[in-house]
Amino acid sequence: MKYLLMIYASTEEWEALSESEHARMGADYEQLLADCTASGEWLAGDPLAGPPAGRSVRVRDGQTLATDGPYLELKEHMAGYWLVDCESMDRAVEIAARFPDARHWGVEVRPLLGPGGAADEL
Repeated sequence: MKYLLMIYASTEEWEALSESEHARMGADYEQLLADCTASGEWLAGDPLAGPPAGRSVRVRDGQTLATDGPYLELKEHMAGYWLVDCESMDRAVEIAARFPDARHWGVEVRPLLGPGGAADEL
């Protein structure tokens, strides 16, 4: 089953961390990526640009409105994502718990739904 791991972070809190914590988080992330790549569970993932680089898009009465930045003033924002293919939600949560970001902010795990709404196959 495929799961989307949404990684949350705080730019302000990230900048307040020490250089040694940044290095430790980078090393932990690289090890997690190597482990999940070796097991065949990692499918895709990337960091995201910060909220000021984003656009919010709405269509009302046939008109597209694209506004700068996030919807709300948020302390935490989605900083990246991983798509994994693993045997269960428990395993996806286990992977999410290894993210260095989970120690400081959070990682949300959601199963992907197939075309018919079934969560077992895409």
